[in-house]
Amino acid sequence: MKAHINTGLGDVLVDNNVIAKYAGSVAVECFGIVGMAALSVKDGLFKLLNKESLTNGIQVSVDEQKKITIDFHVIVAYGVSINAVADNLMDSVKYKVEEFTGMELDMINVHVVGVRVID
Repeated sequence: MKAHINTGLGDVLVDNNVIAKYAGSVAVECFGIVGMAALSVKDGLFKLLNKESLTNGIQVSVDEQKKITIDFHVIVAYGVSINAVADNLMDSVKYKVEEFTGMELDMINVHVVGVRVID
């Protein structure tokens, strides 16, 4: 199901990939997030995505009550508190995506799939 917003003048349908791309751009700005990750089908390993491929590490779904669920597959920086990074990510994404879409976020799931040492 797509995000559906009724404006009074008509309906706006927002593709889930639009929400995923916006959420991904918010996520990579969060402290401790190195980037999104995608599972490589060929070798079964997660790999760091470049900024043009952020949506591959994010799944967005919208339920019948028009509530959004987002799953992030992230790589975090070595030495940071995973809990603090996840809390920061969830708070930032919830605020900005709700403001962007006008819809409520029901759930944000953070899957930490890797750690990377950054210089």
